[in-house]
Amino acid sequence: MNLIENAKQQAQAVVAQAYRAAAAAGTLPNAEVPAVRAEAPKDAANGDWSSSFAMQCAKALRQPPRKIAEALVGAMDLAGTYFEKAEIAGPGFINFTLGAKWYGDALRAVAGEGADYGRTRADKPEKVMVEFVSANPTGPMHMGNARGGVLGDCLAEVLAWAGNDVTREFYINDAGNQVDKFAHSVEGRYIQLLRGEDAVQFDESWYQGADIRELAQILADRHGDKLLGMDEQERFDVIVGFGLPHNIAKMEADLERYKIHYDVWFRESTLHDTGYVRETCELLAAKGATYEQDGALWLRSTAFGADKDDVLRRANGFYTYFAADIAYHRNKFEQRGFDRVINIWGADHHGHVARLQHALDALGLDGSGRLEIVLMQLVRMMQGGEVVRMSKRTGKSLTLSDLLDEIPVDAARFFFNSRAADTQMEFDLDLAVRQDSENPLYYVQYAHARICSVLAGVAEAGVAVPDAAQADLSVLAHEDERALIKAVALLPEEIVLAARDRDPSRLNKYGVQLASLFHRFYNACRIKDAEAPLRDARLVLCAATRQAVRNVLAIIGVDAPEHM
Repeated sequence: MNLIENAKQQAQAVVAQAYRAAAAAGTLPNAEVPAVRAEAPKDAANGDWSSSFAMQCAKALRQPPRKIAEALVGAMDLAGTYFEKAEIAGPGFINFTLGAKWYGDALRAVAGEGADYGRTRADKPEKVMVEFVSANPTGPMHMGNARGGVLGDCLAEVLAWAGNDVTREFYINDAGNQVDKFAHSVEGRYIQLLRGEDAVQFDESWYQGADIRELAQILADRHGDKLLGMDEQERFDVIVGFGLPHNIAKMEADLERYKIHYDVWFRESTLHDTGYVRETCELLAAKGATYEQDGALWLRSTAFGADKDDVLRRANGFYTYFAADIAYHRNKFEQRGFDRVINIWGADHHGHVARLQHALDALGLDGSGRLEIVLMQLVRMMQGGEVVRMSKRTGKSLTLSDLLDEIPVDAARFFFNSRAADTQMEFDLDLAVRQDSENPLYYVQYAHARICSVLAGVAEAGVAVPDAAQADLSVLAHEDERALIKAVALLPEEIVLAARDRDPSRLNKYGVQLASLFHRFYNACRIKDAEAPLRDARLVLCAATRQAVRNVLAIIGVDAPEHM
């Protein structure tokens, strides 16, 4: 139940009904007027909801806004609504103040929905795929994957909480040039291990990481020099047949450690093996979207506004990664029936977005309308006020595995989700491990633990949290109580907005705000030694706040500790 949205709609309905009543009574002209809109004023002194309807219809009614507002307020009936009063301000704003019923219903909604509090029903629920990370299985995952993993996972979660049917997918690039380069890289290190560094010239374009040396060592330990006696293709098959599954298994383990669980791991190779890439290119050709030149098949990307056309099939007969990507997304829409597909990509892929969308348009799949790309900016790791670039283990860029050896998983998830994807961010490793209120994760988790401590304390004194449906919640009139209840009531709306804006970082900000308001309430309002009716109402408020904090942390994918 979204009590924030309910109150907004009720305010709009009250104004609309008041206009109809005023028009019927003759105190206002009967005319065609705009739809009533209400919004939360920036200054809480102006009430909880405000409508500028009187000013919007001044021209149609040919009267001063303030006079219109006076007629509207005079015709209003607030009986049975969430509002205790409606007042006129400034040139004709109508400001509504919520009454005790709304605050009580807000707390009862939390108690009634429990772990599902915040979930909503979408007006038009969609079958959505969120594809994220999809790192090449040719090496370890880096910081971009670490950020993209959390952003994708949290976005998938808010979309699900907002009422959609969501699938998380990892696309495994196990075909094409990068696999050839991977095999040659491991092969080169394998030969060097057995015959010496000078036995083969290691190409600068090959993968240079320590992980390649490790794979070569495992192959040498398992096979000795047997691979040297094989022909090149046979050796290639052994290396790829071992190396890719080895790396994929490590990716899966790292992502599980990172609390990311995929519904589907989709292999690019299946698109080639089934002829789906070829078929997709043939469909594009049949629609006049391609042409052949110098033995290669080209997509007319310039017809879609791109600066150059794209090769789909090279002169040697091999299909490009772009061709496979088009086929993959055709599979998502046409074969598996997703209404919407959202990909989390690095910002360096921005030039690929329109090309892929328009290729799907050419196939009649409305890629421009149904494929969304969330472009993710770079992250800069900081420690001791300096940029961290090197991994202690490999001497190369810091990997996801290295990061999770340095800081708790919960800290990594919370911090990577603390900024919108389209903003660059600095990740302060020192702040992430601090155990004080300067660390926003600690601050939110401490609020949860503090509430658990309060409830445990009263339980030891023989006082239980009363049933929210039975407690007298009208006694919660203190400004800090009501501010906290309004914050708790915001959770469903925050989830809806996070899903709408594709910005799960809203939940981090909301969690910090909620924790701040609880700490302020805790310091201002006695609980255990208050009079019984007030104590009981405040215990209901504590329990509701704990549930809201717990649900926010669950969406972000971090723990809600009971003791700290």
